[in-house]
Amino acid sequence: MKTILLVEDDADIVELIQLFLRNEGYHVVHVDDGAEVIGAVQLNQPDLIIMDIMLPNVDGLTCTQEIRQSFDVPIIMLTALVEQGDKLAGLETGADDYLCKPFDIQELLLRIKALLRRTEGQVHYQPWVIDEEQLTVTFNGAMVDFTLGEFKLFTLLYNSPNRVFSRDQIIELIYADYRDITDRAVDSHIKNLRRKIKQNGADPAHIQSVYGAGYRFNQEPTS
Repeated sequence: MKTILLVEDDADIVELIQLFLRNEGYHVVHVDDGAEVIGAVQLNQPDLIIMDIMLPNVDGLTCTQEIRQSFDVPIIMLTALVEQGDKLAGLETGADDYLCKPFDIQELLLRIKALLRRTEGQVHYQPWVIDEEQLTVTFNGAMVDFTLGEFKLFTLLYNSPNRVFSRDQIIELIYADYRDITDRAVDSHIKNLRRKIKQNGADPAHIQSVYGAGYRFNQEPTS
């Protein structure tokens, strides 16, 4: 069963879309607040998103931009804004299709089916999501409680998978503004990374020691 995330705050439109999609055999997850979208994507890993533009707290264009930073799920933008510039803005932020209100529900269904056929087997979700503005790391939607130093270290390793960083390189790249950081402190932070990602259900062997060389992030660890 395909999962569709419906992001819409108009109750009448939500009821209509949910009724037709469920009758077509889709599982529908609904949120009505832009601030809840990223969490809903991480938690439900939808096969397709229907995104309204005018939303409370965070608008649909911003939500689409944020989704595109980490996910390649197809997005249909659904909105009452009908100016050409609005359509282009939606497509430029990463939407795959665009439908203006009022819309024909059968046309929406056809567009959903066409997008799902086109992207079959192409939607992939990374369990790790790093937000470098908020300085947060999540694994399968759950926040990992890193300190600032641990966040910087994890991000360095994660963003260069399988590259080995020596302790000296880590100190230079991550802890240049700190005083009296030693090799032992780096080892202690690595230990904390492993402990915390294990607490969140991830394999601590993602953070690997390379004897005599340093540390690396392995995307497919062998414990």
